[in-house]
Amino acid sequence: QVQLVESGGGLVQAGGSLRLSCAVSGRTFSSYVMGWFRQAPGKEREFVAFISRSSGVTYYADSVKGRFTISRDNAKNMVYLQMNSLKPEDTAVYCCAADRSQTGIVITPAQYDYWGQGTQVTVSS
Repeated sequence: QVQLVESGGGLVQAGGSLRLSCAVSGRTFSSYVMGWFRQAPGKEREFVAFISRSSGVTYYADSVKGRFTISRDNAKNMVYLQMNSLKPEDTAVYCCAADRSQTGIVITPAQYDYWGQGTQVTVSS
């Protein structure tokens, strides 16, 4: 069983930065593609960022492109989301997700098998 635990959320002013972390249990972390998603109150879960198994491919939602950076450390079983120039509309619960079987760029929540509980990010204006 794979477990994902996010951390690093909090309250930040607009224009500020946060770095989210996702710790993944298990010995085969490098075999999983990873994604970050977010969900604001009253809205559907939204894709944020994707990273391939070897970090060779990353992909971002248009709304965060140029501001957010996804990365991973396969030696530490960690994936990160560096968020800069935060806006109030970035306020949401952010979750990391993992999947072992998918190929290509994976941006649909249904394609991921494992999810963390999420960490709250609140950006004040």
